[in-house]
Amino acid sequence: MLAIWKREFKSYLHTVIGWLFMAVILFFVGLYFTATNLLYGSAYFSNVISACGFILLLAVPILTMRCLAEERKNKTDQLILTAPVSLGRIIAGKFLALASIFTIPILVICLYPLILMKFGNIPAAESYTAILGFYLYGLACMAVGVFISSLTESQVIAAVLSFAALFVCYIMSGLCNMISSEGNVLTKILGCFDFYTRFSAFLTGTLDLKAMIYFITVILLLLFLTCQSIQKRRWSISVKSLKTGVFSSGMIAAAIAVTVLVNLVADQLPLSVSSIDMTSNHLYSLTDDTVQFLKNMQEDVTIYVYGKKSTLDETISRTLSKYESESSHIKVEYKDPVKYPNFASDYTSDTLQENSLIVVGEKRNKVISYADMYETQIDYNTYSQQTTGYDGEGRITSALDYVTAAEMPVVYRITGHDEQELDSSFRTAMEKANLTVEDLNLMDQDKVPEDADAIMILAPLSDFSTDDAQKVKDYMAAGGKAIVVTTYTDQDMTNFKSILDEYGVTVTKGILAETDNGHYYQNPFYLIPEVKSNTYTSDFADSKYVFAPYAQGLTVSENDALSVTQMLVTSENAVVKDDPQNMSSYEAEDGDETGQFTLGAKVEKTADETTSTMFIFSSENLFTDESSQMVGGSNLQLFTRVINDLSEEQSSVSIPVKEYTQESITVPQNQFVFLGLTTVILLPVLLLAAGIVIWVRRRRR
Repeated sequence: MLAIWKREFKSYLHTVIGWLFMAVILFFVGLYFTATNLLYGSAYFSNVISACGFILLLAVPILTMRCLAEERKNKTDQLILTAPVSLGRIIAGKFLALASIFTIPILVICLYPLILMKFGNIPAAESYTAILGFYLYGLACMAVGVFISSLTESQVIAAVLSFAALFVCYIMSGLCNMISSEGNVLTKILGCFDFYTRFSAFLTGTLDLKAMIYFITVILLLLFLTCQSIQKRRWSISVKSLKTGVFSSGMIAAAIAVTVLVNLVADQLPLSVSSIDMTSNHLYSLTDDTVQFLKNMQEDVTIYVYGKKSTLDETISRTLSKYESESSHIKVEYKDPVKYPNFASDYTSDTLQENSLIVVGEKRNKVISYADMYETQIDYNTYSQQTTGYDGEGRITSALDYVTAAEMPVVYRITGHDEQELDSSFRTAMEKANLTVEDLNLMDQDKVPEDADAIMILAPLSDFSTDDAQKVKDYMAAGGKAIVVTTYTDQDMTNFKSILDEYGVTVTKGILAETDNGHYYQNPFYLIPEVKSNTYTSDFADSKYVFAPYAQGLTVSENDALSVTQMLVTSENAVVKDDPQNMSSYEAEDGDETGQFTLGAKVEKTADETTSTMFIFSSENLFTDESSQMVGGSNLQLFTRVINDLSEEQSSVSIPVKEYTQESITVPQNQFVFLGLTTVILLPVLLLAAGIVIWVRRRRR
């Protein structure tokens, strides 16, 4: 086999064909690399690989057409049949030679992501996953070409038939959808020839073991069929040849059966084993919170997809597959709006988009709009809407929690004192945590309602009445929970502060300024506090920042009745500016209080065997969209952890949005020109010139 490989490999290098194949591959990859990555600054090399998939349909038939057809035309195939080497080894040697020719440009292509790393951060794992998929896809295409080359002595016919076969495999997914959007026996059979869908799995940043097994088994099957195609030429019409033909047919049937069986077994592998998420933001992975929630699920839930399976959003499809693989209690069904026009009306009066989900449990149901599963923003430079994040997991897990929960927790937002409104992303976080948020004016109530799982007091600008303050104290004394946010104001807040006094919390009069430049951003009032690692901050304490502008200083006492968990603190060099409008310096001045202050804490008070909980924060801007966006969503993440503690349903989970990190690179003009000329022109031309020179020299001998 090694001798065959050497002979065939040299033969491709001694003709123009091998060099032309490599030049064509590198030319198109270089072209898209220059246009996509270098010119437009895209950090995603997988887009280049995706664009080049079609090139293999043209290049591979030219490379493989002479593999066996030429042998048959020149009658040298008789030597193969009489050679002391087994036919299988001969075919394997020829195929490995083709694979070796293909490997050369692949190795060059592997250098391109390394080049991009010089100019910025790129998703390297996604890039090399796409290259691996391109390599496997190309090998499968070559196996098709080798098999077809064994069927004819005409190289032209072999090339044309190979292209036709590969083109059908390329568009097979679309053909299956045309036949049946729901799928049937015929589409399942035709789906066995769908190369591109398996290839596209790698393009999305997924290391798909099922696709790898598919390509390997298909390659082996096609090489076996090639052997059988050549072997049958030995037979003459006789009883013996008939017996041999029957045996060969049986072997072919057995090979096909084994291939199908192996892929059927592979399809049964759980996604946690068969699919490795290589994306930088773990787009296709379920978080530990979701996995734990699914393990604890005891009720059956059906997730209805309002749309066709064939047109379902790829990301949502993969997410739903992950849910099914993690829990036997989850079932996914598709409802084509054409076939079931009234299905959605049983669950909602709204008009649903296709790809929306309806989560149905034993107690209740919840509709997830397709638009809500993606986070979007307006780019005011182009006035276009851009997708900035994927919230599919967050919405689905929240819906599952909602339909299976025994009771839904209620959180009351205290009003009537010029309190701050919750920004949209923070309201969404509470919805995802399945917390019902209602406004409560204490003047209209004798007490905080008994169904309150928690209350929120968000940055009041005017003081509570004595009566209102007492209602809050009574609620907390009975084991209540509260999120309290303070704000700077020149109003007398005696009654409001009396609520905090119950928990040993004292608020400084002025605004905090940081003198340590490592603890503020641009302005000393724009605090970047130290994040203390605990249950609520462990996910980002060591790697992310929290932004707390215009904060007050808190001092929190701890005694036998009070237990304090620090979350956010200043440096030891923070300064309290009592009169920030008239200060002359951010540094400490006469009368300014200095030291380390608390910006966020959890205080638990135990009295008469009853424990109440207060989460206290001192920056009114802490829980706003603008502040959270400044630090990549860390403020929202902190808020999410806190609100999960408000519900007595400890299983309540809230999954943050998976942000799309739209990485970009900047390539200097001189390097852009150099790399563009090298990848698009120089490399392909040198390869093609080398092939022509070698071919001319051999012609002259």
